Amino acid sequence: MINNFLQYIDIKKNILIKKISSHLKQYVEDEEGVGVIEVVLILVVLIGLVLVFKDKISQLLNNVFTKINQSANELYN
Repeated sequence: MINNFLQYIDIKKNILIKKISSHLKQYVEDEEGVGVIEVVLILVVLIGLVLVFKDKISQLLNNVFTKINQSANELYN
């Protein structure tokens, strides 16, 4: 009787180990989270670049919009 119980426990233990290892393997191989991390890192780099070159970007945009306004005024005048 005890041997049967021990065999039953051993079988259940092996099944549980296989399930756990299968889930761990799926978790390690799952790459969905990697995509999110990549997007976050790209955003962090872009935000950093904007902060570093904020004055240059502002100056460039002001020049571009000034030229657009001048060209639009020339068309309508």
